Amino acid sequence: MSYFFKKLPRLFLTATLAISTSITTVKADDITVQELKPTPKLGTIAKLTATIISNQHYKQHPIDDEISKQLFDEYFKTLDPNKIFFTKADIDKFKSYRLKLDDQLINSDVSFAFEVYNLLIKRLADYKDFVREQVKKGFNFDIDETYQVDRTKSERAKDKVELEELWRKKIKNEIIGYKLLEKDKDKKKDKKSVFFVKRTPSENVLHRAEQHIKRLSKNDGMDILELYLISLTKIYDPHSTYMAPRTQKDFNINMKLSFGGIGAVLRTDDGYTTIVRLIKGGPADLAGELHPDDRIIAVAQDNKEPVNIIDMPLSKVVELIRGEKFTKVHLTILEASKGVGALPKVITIVRDTVKLKDSEASGEIRTIKNGAGQDIKVGVITLPSFYMDFEAAIKNEDYKSSTKDVKKIIENFKKEGVKGIIFDIRSNGGGSLMEAISLSGLFIKDGPIVQVKSSDGSVQVSEDPDNSIVYSGPLIVLMNKLSASASEIFAGAMKDYNRAILVGDKSTHGKGTVQTIFSLDRLAPYWRLSPPTGSIKFTNAKFYRINGASTQRKGVIPNIIFPSFTDSMDIGEASLEHALPWDTISPVDHTDYGKDLSKIIKTLKDKSITRQKSSKEFQNLKKEISTYESLKNKKDVSLNINVREKMYKKEKELTETQTEVMKLDQMSLDKKKDEKKSKDIYLDESLHILSDYIDISGSK
Repeated sequence: MSYFFKKLPRLFLTATLAISTSITTVKADDITVQELKPTPKLGTIAKLTATIISNQHYKQHPIDDEISKQLFDEYFKTLDPNKIFFTKADIDKFKSYRLKLDDQLINSDVSFAFEVYNLLIKRLADYKDFVREQVKKGFNFDIDETYQVDRTKSERAKDKVELEELWRKKIKNEIIGYKLLEKDKDKKKDKKSVFFVKRTPSENVLHRAEQHIKRLSKNDGMDILELYLISLTKIYDPHSTYMAPRTQKDFNINMKLSFGGIGAVLRTDDGYTTIVRLIKGGPADLAGELHPDDRIIAVAQDNKEPVNIIDMPLSKVVELIRGEKFTKVHLTILEASKGVGALPKVITIVRDTVKLKDSEASGEIRTIKNGAGQDIKVGVITLPSFYMDFEAAIKNEDYKSSTKDVKKIIENFKKEGVKGIIFDIRSNGGGSLMEAISLSGLFIKDGPIVQVKSSDGSVQVSEDPDNSIVYSGPLIVLMNKLSASASEIFAGAMKDYNRAILVGDKSTHGKGTVQTIFSLDRLAPYWRLSPPTGSIKFTNAKFYRINGASTQRKGVIPNIIFPSFTDSMDIGEASLEHALPWDTISPVDHTDYGKDLSKIIKTLKDKSITRQKSSKEFQNLKKEISTYESLKNKKDVSLNINVREKMYKKEKELTETQTEVMKLDQMSLDKKKDEKKSKDIYLDESLHILSDYIDISGSK
């Protein structure tokens, strides 16, 4: 028996357990609410998940009282992230569970998860009834009071009285939003937004409350178990998760890109579906209207009413967004650039699969001036991801890979007499580790590229697979906060070898962990479980640079920093709760390709700062970043409709030009073929730095 199986407790039940959930039906006003209870099978899946995550995760942390306390808090946070439905009194009623959840998991008991979820449904029913009462009474929109939109870090309401006061302000805030939108209705002529359906503002608020409870009351036992086990796994780190069978199926479909979508990586933040990054060449990227940190709040199909997706599980959001190729999906979004006062905007995206050609490496030769005013040729390589056709490679066929494509581009550059290269990995979310290693080898002779430390403490060093250098001239790596994983391995190697000068955001993403997916169906027979049982994705290793530093949380720091919107956004590993810490291990010996590079970098940095100070584009960018930060840090909004309208108009004026600047920063630069290319101030400044670098190094 393998080491993995030896570490699992031997639990053999007397019978195969059914998945069905025990249900008690009750009436909540005009909506039928099902009070769910767990079945033995759900409890066993929970025990199996807890056993695997505690034994196999990189942290190697047992299921104990510490985990119990964190799970208690995390589950309430998962169900009620904005602290708008559970009171402090509610939490206190469950406090006897605080140190018992670990024991319950070991004993296949998930009753706590169901008791809390059933209370949530009751609270949602109470809220719906409260909305109906309040809209009948009406509101005074001329008095001065405020509502705290972001309550994630606030105290919970003490009791039902305080909770209902929060509800009153929440309802009033939503009605004001609808009223302001009505004023723009004729101008926008937008019929696809959830906010432009033919209802009054009050009717819209009530409809939203009704839809919320209807949706959550339809969840079955497996849905509740998934929420509970996600709360457990995320305690270990944010990239670990439990996937119920339905979610696992969606995950597999997305990995194969066999269904049409929009080409965006999504996450759930406090009930909102948030854009993490756009896939280069995907429909959303090509449309150019969606950006990282934007929030999707409603999804509409053609000729159908929009569906409000706030507080909807991510798997169900994906189901709504995904569809047949070449069909349209209408997304109602809140733009990150507009802060808490943002009003919804509707964008339309034509679904499609990500076109491989658009996500491949591409090269371009630019002519720039050197210090003497002479024209010189330089190359720009853009790499959206580290890709490889594994199936063809295994069959020893001629396979496609990012390394092979980049090598061809460089060979063409050399024929054309380029004097230097910019390697652009902005918004490159990673991909194949093998490709990151082999591609790094194009710029060094030989040596180690990355270290991988496993959960058992062992360290494996991966080296350049060949002993040749394809390109040895001046090299600049352009990156941003959305450059992650394999991109950080490449950037870190270039920096540690002193092989390239790194420019861009204050750091890369900081994703320095490795995940594996384990199907619980593999163990189902040993636990007398009938498939399907779901899967666990968990972190089992960490990446380390050859200098011994982890890329986790801190990412890779550039030599020359540009001002950037993404540095002000909640983007990056360090912004994720429960992210594994940065640390170091022993470095490995490697060649220093540029012993005097530090002196060159100081000169290049000084020249770049001087240019940025005299650049109108960079100075405007800094002003827009400052405006964004002031909006982002604002947590309260006025509930006086006149004050709110003035605030909205002012913020709209301040952010009109900002939106255009953000498009540059977030790499939505490729326009349709018949449109002119946008100005890229980061690439332009990188070209200036490369010119200076070539002059100083005396490259010929």
